[in-house]
Amino acid sequence: MSEPEEDAPGALPARAAAVEALLFASGEPVTTAGIAAALELGIGPVREAIEHLRLQRAEAGVVVEEIAGGWQLRTAPRFAGAVLRLRGAKPARLSRASLEVLALVAYRQPITRHEVEQLRGVDSGGVVKSLLDRGLLRVAGRRDEPGKPLEYRTSAAFLELFGLAALTDLPTLRERAELDEPRD
Repeated sequence: MSEPEEDAPGALPARAAAVEALLFASGEPVTTAGIAAALELGIGPVREAIEHLRLQRAEAGVVVEEIAGGWQLRTAPRFAGAVLRLRGAKPARLSRASLEVLALVAYRQPITRHEVEQLRGVDSGGVVKSLLDRGLLRVAGRRDEPGKPLEYRTSAAFLELFGLAALTDLPTLRERAELDEPRD
């Protein structure tokens, strides 16, 4: 990247502009290391540029978010309805069964279909297949037990759909219980 010396005036805005160009061109989450490699910079200056860009765009219509282990330009949530109307699209809908299976996989992965079915109490093969087809689940390998059943994990598309940087962003069971408590 051709830019001013690291501490020269204008270096940070120039790096932030370069990061913005990469995120725009990518269209999908890009890791900090990926940005650093493309710009031929160290991780530190890239992190600083990402933070500068993130703060700069905080109130804009397109914001910088950490999603699925990388960074992405995304429409600000407050404009989601208008964007859906413009595109004539409907929000992605998931059935209750799909949400149940996704929650089980997210919190217990890797998990087999049999384990999902034991926890839900109903056949879940169709739901698992549907989630695999939508790219929200992925096969993680085979369990080392009789029959060698497939194990499932959530995918990067799962993180993107729910706006999560990583699985650690999921609420803990305690936080979830607190959300259900009645308020005075």
